[in-house]
Amino acid sequence: MASTGTRSTGRAKGRLEAFSDGVFAIAITLLVLEIAVPTVTGNHLLSELLHERPTYLAYFVAFMTIGVVWIEHSALTEALDHVDAGFQRLNLLLLLLVGFMPFPTRVMEEYLSRAHPEHSGDRVSVAFFGIILFLMSLMLIVLGRYAEREGLFGDAAAEERSEENRLRYQLGPSLILYAVATGLGLISPYLGVVLYIAIGVFLLLPIRTVRRWLRRGG
Repeated sequence: MASTGTRSTGRAKGRLEAFSDGVFAIAITLLVLEIAVPTVTGNHLLSELLHERPTYLAYFVAFMTIGVVWIEHSALTEALDHVDAGFQRLNLLLLLLVGFMPFPTRVMEEYLSRAHPEHSGDRVSVAFFGIILFLMSLMLIVLGRYAEREGLFGDAAAEERSEENRLRYQLGPSLILYAVATGLGLISPYLGVVLYIAIGVFLLLPIRTVRRWLRRGG
């Protein structure tokens, strides 16, 4: 009876998925649009392009992070049977952070670039970037927990998610790792960025596939 009542107040998830995918696509597009073309004279374009390493690095980290969040968000919403008003509002908070990502990316790129040889603010810029990464990971966990608590998953998906592999082995630890990386970014900016990349690679790993490989190897 409780399940029937929950479903009757549920909402179709199609519009939420379409809107979310649009925000992810726009955020990634804005990352590219924020990259400025260097203005040079003579035959110095190649050297100027090589000097834009902080720009490429910031773009790569931000693109990979948004991609990881999109993968996780897609897996979550595909498993949903329906959504409710609470889930929609929490989802907006996640999208708020995703849409905001081009700004901390630009700040980090600017303060890691050669335009700031004194590196004033580079540590704060890397930490600021890390805080947004931490909050996005946190919101993914909050969305998953909310969906489980409110019974938004279909029966098959709910049973499959009961193992909580991603939460236990990747999403949960990523909060600690992002917090550590953010703190280290205040000490050594490039070390913080390297750790952001390492965490992104860690989150990209398909945990179930890796576990199957380990079982076969054993």
